[in-house]
Amino acid sequence: MFRIECKISGIVQGVFFRDFTDSNARNLGLTGSVRNKHDGSVFVIAEGEKDILQKFLVLLQKGTPHSKVENIETKWLPATGEFEGFTVIV
Repeated sequence: MFRIECKISGIVQGVFFRDFTDSNARNLGLTGSVRNKHDGSVFVIAEGEKDILQKFLVLLQKGTPHSKVENIETKWLPATGEFEGFTVIV
């Protein structure tokens, strides 16, 4: 199991990006969280199998119809198992 920590920048706030992330993570069976950051980016933590996380990253790069993802900074780490599901942090 692996963990990714992603800072996603571009037009990603106010365009349902967190809901999009939550829905896709749940559909893929991933655990973790997503939250907006004060600098206008979105921060995602997700844990799961490597191939599923790679699919998730492709979806994040695509984004919502109204978002424009300019950059995803991704750190790959060992999974910690701290999450039971996927959560949108408000």
